[in-house]
Amino acid sequence: MPEITLPDGKKINFEKSISGFEVAEKISKSLSKQALLISVDGELKDLNHSISKDSSIKIFTSKDKEGLETIRHDTAHILAMAVQELFPGTQVTIGPVIEDGFYYDFARKEPFTTEDLEKIENKMKEIVDRDEKTYREVWKRSDAIEHFKKKGEIYKAEIIESIPEGEDVSLYFHGDWHDLCRGPHLSSTGKIGKYFKLTKVSGAYWRGDSNNEMLQRVYGTSWSTQKELDEYLNRVEEAEKRDHRKIGKEMDLFHFREESPGSVFWHQKGWSLFQKLISYMRMKQETAGYQEINTPEILDRSLWEKSGHWEKFGANMYTSTTPDEKVFAIKPMNCPGCVQVFNQGLKSYRDLPLKMSEFGKVHRYEPSGALHGLLRVRAFTQDDAHIFCTEEQITDECLTVTNLILEIYKDLGFEEVILKYSDRPELRVGDDQVWDKSEAALLEAIKATKLEYSINKGEGAFYGPKIEFVLRDAIGRDWQCGTLQVDLNLPGRLGASFVDSDGNKKVPVMLHRALFGSLERFIGILIENYSGKLPFWLCPIQTVVIPISSDFDDYAKEVNSQLKKVGLSSEVDLKNHNLNYKIREHSLTKVPMLVICGKKEVDSNTVTIRRLDSKKQETMDLKEFLKKYSALNKAPSI
Repeated sequence: MPEITLPDGKKINFEKSISGFEVAEKISKSLSKQALLISVDGELKDLNHSISKDSSIKIFTSKDKEGLETIRHDTAHILAMAVQELFPGTQVTIGPVIEDGFYYDFARKEPFTTEDLEKIENKMKEIVDRDEKTYREVWKRSDAIEHFKKKGEIYKAEIIESIPEGEDVSLYFHGDWHDLCRGPHLSSTGKIGKYFKLTKVSGAYWRGDSNNEMLQRVYGTSWSTQKELDEYLNRVEEAEKRDHRKIGKEMDLFHFREESPGSVFWHQKGWSLFQKLISYMRMKQETAGYQEINTPEILDRSLWEKSGHWEKFGANMYTSTTPDEKVFAIKPMNCPGCVQVFNQGLKSYRDLPLKMSEFGKVHRYEPSGALHGLLRVRAFTQDDAHIFCTEEQITDECLTVTNLILEIYKDLGFEEVILKYSDRPELRVGDDQVWDKSEAALLEAIKATKLEYSINKGEGAFYGPKIEFVLRDAIGRDWQCGTLQVDLNLPGRLGASFVDSDGNKKVPVMLHRALFGSLERFIGILIENYSGKLPFWLCPIQTVVIPISSDFDDYAKEVNSQLKKVGLSSEVDLKNHNLNYKIREHSLTKVPMLVICGKKEVDSNTVTIRRLDSKKQETMDLKEFLKKYSALNKAPSI
């Protein structure tokens, strides 16, 4: 006689074992129609799962994250099912859920075409209409291996062979078609709906190893309503228009080369934008009491071993062995170097909190296939800071950092910020008592902000829990940027200490803090958020002065000189092209304001202004113009 506890604490008793379907029906008829899956004591299960003992349950619909992910998981299966119905002999491998969709990898000699994707989509809709029953079977591992080998599914058999001997395997059937899968899944193919779209095909090595066979990966997206699908496809279309790589080329900001994959070649205009961000951040940090430092890019292996990075992060580090057989690593993080600066000289509790910032260049190996313009690189600059404080100061310092981060994001046009709290991961350094303190302190701080937050179980750094700051951009995409981490491990590992009020030495708490995260990545996000039309104070070139003809070159040069004197980044265009050509050219490079000079302007000591994306022109007195726009050349909070 199981007693079922619902999320609101209400309890329902049943006389015999019951399924998720029956629980949903007992709660309400409408819920039973919308229900997709169930969690039993925190574990996701199919709705037909039998519950025979007292349990806490939760029922999920398409409105829940778990429900939507299950729809996508089922859609991936239906994709594979459709492919094998249309193209017999194609082998299936793996098909996981990813952000906003799913993919499935296929072994097939002939490449999939755009026309093939359309055929596959239509077949998938046909399978949905057939409303094939979905059910689970548990097989012996040896039987499953033999079965898939007989079917010619060598990849699937290889996956099962990697499962430890003695373990049974789970198979899901959609009608007669079946796949190796842990589940859970929906009750039938009709439950998926038809709100899906296959988006692209790419190559993928079997098990991600370039020594293995090349497979074909078909990507798709799936949603619970047509409206959500349409909105997503519109976002994708808009994102393609905003691609920072395309806009960066148009604006002449940067480029990449195969000789240094994942490293940015900054052009003059791009480097100007980069330095403007650093100058802005430097000003904010100086006001907030930070001391700026700089530490070496190459450090001996022994320091990375002490810090724990060598064990946890060594595979992603660039190393070199010198002629005297010493091993050095280019730093993937700034933290150990900062601790060495803190360790110079005796520190007192009166010196804390001590805030040290660094614009440190770091290098991390990323697989070639993962590199993506400025958004995923191997060499980048972190706007790091490390705050050394006492345990009693943690909450206040975390609140101060959070407020600073939110103010900076607001200056840059990001009003909507989402907070995520991540606790201890499986692989970590330090004992559980230290982690208990760290997690409690950071959780207290995040609650004190009064902001909404979500919890990412097990996603903390290997040395401490963290808060992630996620920005939502102009087209609704989320970007994880800033981080704040509480670390009671690393300072002790690297010998950091301070003299407390009782005269005894204690190990300080170390708060790791990044606001932009990677400056390179943040610039990519800024470009896409604004479609290259950056806020005036950030633009690498704010004005271009254009004389109508060469007769007015001297006046144009003088105006350009005056603009530079009041701090605006300005150029003068004296090329032998007509006015309309120059306007088009500079509009493409997203210059926010063109300053046009002709006889009328020379005679009246004025300028005519043409703003980006506007056909209207405005004539202003030169002094008034200089005063107005020099005042606008600041971040909103400065």
